[in-house]
Amino acid sequence: MSVVSRTFPAPGLRGALDEAPRYQRFLVDALSVWGRDAGRLLDFGAGRGRVAGALRERGFDVAAIEPDASLREAIRARGVPVGKSLEVLGEERFGGIYSIDALARVEDDAALLAAWRERLVPGGRLFVGVPAFPILYSAVDARLGRLRRYRRAGLVAAVCAAGFRVVRVRHVDSLGFLVALASEAFGGRRGAPDAAAARLYDRAVFPISRALDAVTGGLFGKELYCEALRSD
Repeated sequence: MSVVSRTFPAPGLRGALDEAPRYQRFLVDALSVWGRDAGRLLDFGAGRGRVAGALRERGFDVAAIEPDASLREAIRARGVPVGKSLEVLGEERFGGIYSIDALARVEDDAALLAAWRERLVPGGRLFVGVPAFPILYSAVDARLGRLRRYRRAGLVAAVCAAGFRVVRVRHVDSLGFLVALASEAFGGRRGAPDAAAARLYDRAVFPISRALDAVTGGLFGKELYCEALRSD
C-alpha cells in the first residue's frame, strides 16, 4: 500500500520543538518500556532523529522513515538507517512501529494505519502519539502541518478498524491542556512556538504537568498516546 509522506511544512519550527530535553527523555523512556524485546523498530516521521538516536544508544535496533531530505541527513549522522517512504523498505517487517505526530499530518490517516499494520510482524506493536482535543486546534497546529486533533474514542476506533487491538491509551501533559485551553479562550496561540518558550515550558511546566498526569490518570492532556498490537 502506498501512502504519501508529507515533508514538514515549517522546518524552522523544528528548532523550537527540539528545545525540550525533559519531554524527549520522557518519550524515550516510554518507548524503551514499550519496545523492550520487540525486535527491530521503525520510527515513522523521525524528524531530526533525536528519539531514534537515543533509542539506538540504549541498544535498540532502530530504522527510520523521514520524507524531508535535510532531516534524513541529520538522522544518518546519528547512525540510524533512514529512507524517504515505506516503499523503500521492500518486504521488510518490524517488531514495532512508533510515530509521534505523523498521523495528524496525513489526509488519509486510515490508510497510514493500514500501511503500518502491513509492515508489522504478526503480533507486532504500535505506538502512536497524536495531538488531542479538536477544541485546542490553533494556528500553531496549522503551521506544524497538523490537519486535525483527536478525541480518545476516535483514535481508538481508527486504530481498531485498521486491524489492531488497543492495549493502552492515555492523555499526556494535562497542565499543557489547561494552559492551551485558557490561551484559546482569551484569543491567544496565534503565533509560532519559539526556542525560548519551548525551553521554559520544558523546564518549568512539563515536570509539574507529569506530576498532575499521575493524579488525573491520563484522563485529559494536550497529547494522546495509544499502544496497540497487530491483530491476526
